[in-house]
Amino acid sequence: MIQFELISLDGIKFSEEVYEVTLPTMAGAIGVLPKHMPLISVAKAGVILVRRNQIDRDDMREVYAISGGAIEVSGDKLRVLVDEADNSDDISEEEAKLAMERAQKLKETAKDRVSLDQAQSLIDRSAVRLQVAGMKRRQRR
Repeated sequence: MIQFELISLDGIKFSEEVYEVTLPTMAGAIGVLPKHMPLISVAKAGVILVRRNQIDRDDMREVYAISGGAIEVSGDKLRVLVDEADNSDDISEEEAKLAMERAQKLKETAKDRVSLDQAQSLIDRSAVRLQVAGMKRRQRR
């Protein structure tokens, strides 16, 4: 087992021993299992998948939408520090769709580079939240 901590600006979102964590990095998704080599990496906005036990099916994994951040693996400890992290149970698909629409309108009306970058950041955040909400919906079937 590996001790996994997911920490956002709001506090600790997850802190338990788990079997496997899949993380979004700049180089693509990586899986962290017990006895993983030491690693420091950048997490990009995306989805974290947490498998509590080796025998758990894919549809039993816990799902989090995260903003970018930092990943540290040392020994059997994995720490992920991010600005935002939301469990799939806390995400409303309808609210995420509305947020995406608002962000796209902001991008269309952006008049300078800063506004455009802020709008794109909101679009990226909404896209991840929509992805996680969709995964949650499919798991319920």
